[in-house]
Amino acid sequence: MGALLGVNIDHIATVRQARYAKNAGSINVEPDPVEAALAAERGGAIGITAHLRQDRRHVVDHDIFGLKEAIRTKLNLEMGNSPEIVAIALKVLPADVCLVPESREEVTTEGGLDCITHRATLEPTLKAMAEAGIRVSLFIDPEPRQIGAAASLGAPVVELHTGAYAEASGAKRAAELARLMEAARQASEAGIQVNAGHGLNYENVKPILALPKLVELNIGHSIVSRALFVGIEQATREMVALLA
Repeated sequence: MGALLGVNIDHIATVRQARYAKNAGSINVEPDPVEAALAAERGGAIGITAHLRQDRRHVVDHDIFGLKEAIRTKLNLEMGNSPEIVAIALKVLPADVCLVPESREEVTTEGGLDCITHRATLEPTLKAMAEAGIRVSLFIDPEPRQIGAAASLGAPVVELHTGAYAEASGAKRAAELARLMEAARQASEAGIQVNAGHGLNYENVKPILALPKLVELNIGHSIVSRALFVGIEQATREMVALLA
C-alpha cells in the first residue's frame, strides 16, 4: 500500500533564522517557507506541516498565517499544548493540528506525547479544536497504553513516532517496526486514523508503508536535505513516488 505525503517545512525556516532571526518578517528575507511549501505542493504533497514552537526557533507566527493564506492543500500545525499556541491555532484555523511534546532543550521533537500523564490538559484542547472544526492528531510512541489513551480522549488521528525505528538497525529495527505494526493495528481497530513520522528518509521509509491502514506520512528533514541538490519540488516528487 502507499501513503499520502505531508511535507514539513520547519528546516527551511531554520536556514532563514540562521541569518535573519531578528527580522524574519522583513522583506527580502530568505529562504521563504511559504515559497517552499508551494513548491512541495507542486511536487505532490497533500499537505504542509509546520511546527510553531514556543521559542520560535524556526517557524514564526507570520509563517503560519502566510501558509494558511497561500497553500492550496491543507495546513497541519504541529504544536505543544500551551495556551498561547492553542490561541494562535484557534485564530489561524488550520485543517489539522498535531499535538506534540515540546522541550526547549531538544533540537527537534524527541519522543511521543504522554497522553496518560497529560490527559487533564489535553481534554479541553481537543474539545476546543473540535468545536472550531480543526482535526486533532496526537503524536505518540507506538505503545498500547498511549493508543488506548488517545482513543479514550476521542482523538480522530494519531501520528506514530517512528524515531526509534529510524535510529535502529538490524534486529532492533525489525523489533521497532513490529511495535509500529501492532500500534497501527490497535489504532485502526479503535477507529483512529493512522499517520506516522519522524526520522523517515528515502532509504528507510519503504517498510513503514506496510503499517496497517496507514494514511499519511509527515516528512521534513530528509526532503529539505535532498532539496539542496534537486530543489523542493523534485525532492517532494521523489518521495511521493516512493510512497505510491
